[in-house]
Amino acid sequence: MAQVLYFSRDTKMYVEIGSAIWEIPVLDGFSFSQGANSTEVVLSEAESSAGVSKRGRRVFNDSLAPAEWSFSTYARPFLSAGSGAGAADGGTKQHAVEEVLWAMMAGPATYSSNAFTGTTTHGTGTSADLAIDFDQSNKSQLGTANIYFSLDDAGTPTVYKLTGAVVNEASIDFDIEGIATINWSGFASTITSVSKPTKTIYEAINATNNYIRNRLTQLEITAADTTTFTGAGSGVYNLTLTGGNITISNNMTFLTPETIGSVNTPLGHVTGARSVSGNFTCYLAFETSGGNVGTSTEFFSDMKSTTALGKVVNSFQAIFKIGGGTSPFLKFTMPTAHFEIPTHNIEDVIALETTFQALPSTIGLTDEVTLAYRGVTPDV
Repeated sequence: MAQVLYFSRDTKMYVEIGSAIWEIPVLDGFSFSQGANSTEVVLSEAESSAGVSKRGRRVFNDSLAPAEWSFSTYARPFLSAGSGAGAADGGTKQHAVEEVLWAMMAGPATYSSNAFTGTTTHGTGTSADLAIDFDQSNKSQLGTANIYFSLDDAGTPTVYKLTGAVVNEASIDFDIEGIATINWSGFASTITSVSKPTKTIYEAINATNNYIRNRLTQLEITAADTTTFTGAGSGVYNLTLTGGNITISNNMTFLTPETIGSVNTPLGHVTGARSVSGNFTCYLAFETSGGNVGTSTEFFSDMKSTTALGKVVNSFQAIFKIGGGTSPFLKFTMPTAHFEIPTHNIEDVIALETTFQALPSTIGLTDEVTLAYRGVTPDV
């Protein structure tokens, strides 16, 4: 009998919340797995008078470990204009192919009337944005969904269901030669074999005009207290990036019972401290004509000034415009980011590297970062 082999490139992924099922294209390199936790009991004693020593071992399965998964998607905003099968919305509103994943990360992921309650706001038309905030994220538990990986989706698929999946981390890298890509990772309670789900939302997944080019990315930095800085621009800097990263993490852990005599399964997740951090690199440059906006040279000088070093926590508004200011783009706004002192990278062209932490305006709030997508009408 001939054996059937499965190829990762024939796989499709679906996300299910209630009766809504999204198809989300993923990149090569996805993974999912679930192991077990076990305890080893060892028997060892000294020799008896007869010269015999008991030696042996037993292994007991204690519990299933939480399932772990990871995959990458492109950032793909679009202006929904459809009302038929697979449409994300009946009106001309802003959406993103991966929108459901942000809703799981940032809140309860409650889906109703083509929106995620309390997490997403869908602008109407070409001059508005899909806004994603973390106002609903100060919870001990966030939204869950079922994730399906359908192997050989177009043939005779084998489908694995990740029940109770949660998004723990999202990371986006600035590779100036690439396309804006988000790396997602998280956990689930169990992995089981099921039948293939029927997708209900899949608008713009085949479009070719809603990809975001990293090379167009811009960074605007404005000091909360511009009187602290005396360089060109007075605490306002426009930097051209050569690379970087933004990572948002929920720092989740899973709870699993420890009853002896049975193999326990994970009960669910608990959130930890939310963190938003990152880094960026740019060339060390200055404006020879004496412009009125600070460059990377002024940024370094101001960060090393006596006044700036006297601040225990500095505060800057940082706006990362991935893809620039023209649709399609993804914008991260961090109103009160804390920047570390830049370091020099001595290469063919000297560069600066800076790390940062996006902090809330006061501890306990959820305004570290907001996201804004703006897309175009899909061409397919």
